[in-house]
Amino acid sequence: MTADDSFSRFADDDYPAYTMGRAAEMLGTTQGFLRAIGEARLITPLRSAGGHRRYSRYQLRIAARARELVDGGAPIEAACRIVILEDQLEEAQRINAEHHRTTQS
Repeated sequence: MTADDSFSRFADDDYPAYTMGRAAEMLGTTQGFLRAIGEARLITPLRSAGGHRRYSRYQLRIAARARELVDGGAPIEAACRIVILEDQLEEAQRINAEHHRTTQS
């Protein structure tokens, strides 16, 4: 593996580059919060060979949005559901826009 290959993995939003401790530190939250949103199935961290949770940048963005909602007073289960629905809406809008582009040509 070359240095360029290693760097490109870190540029990948889905590459599980962050340990639970580092992810919690970056989000300004606790490891317990990350476990809770995992239990609520908002995010599913990958596991290292040793069984440790690893998070991607995409998962950290999702967790940050959930944290924002919880900090605003939403129960964690509701925050997770809201984030899931927001993500589904964004995907549906992307698909709709792509459909419009292809049918307009």
